Amino acid sequence: MTEVKATTYSPMAVLRISIGIIYLWFGILKFFFGLSPAEQVASQTIHQLTFGLLPDHVAILTLALWECSLGVLFICCKWMKAVLIMMFIHMAFTFTPFLFFPHQTFMHLPYDFTLLGQYIMKNIIIISSGVVLWQHYVSGLPRIYNVPFSKRS
Repeated sequence: MTEVKATTYSPMAVLRISIGIIYLWFGILKFFFGLSPAEQVASQTIHQLTFGLLPDHVAILTLALWECSLGVLFICCKWMKAVLIMMFIHMAFTFTPFLFFPHQTFMHLPYDFTLLGQYIMKNIIIISSGVVLWQHYVSGLPRIYNVPFSKRS
């Protein structure tokens, strides 16, 4: 019989680190032209939001830096209030393609998403996770959620 080693990570740490990995991974892809599946829509969206004042390559590199920074800070658990605020701002902007490019995000308005629309909608999970992390790191949550999985009865 094999012995299962218990993890020492709390549920909040698991949630925080998983979001950090997603941000870091997606951000790194944007540093390399053509690797990120979201690069084109991100570039188009930032172009619309900045009225074309920001060159596309600068916009994508800035977004890559923003996402990687958030990823590292989530993983390291640094400045969580500021990180979560920056995450919520980022997440709000991820939904703007629904307004700017409905033909790219819906096959049939308002219910039938394209693959891009589904990619954007999955951010609801990240937002929900951010709300939970806010409750824990900023507002304070009951101590039971700080207890590692292995220590719970």
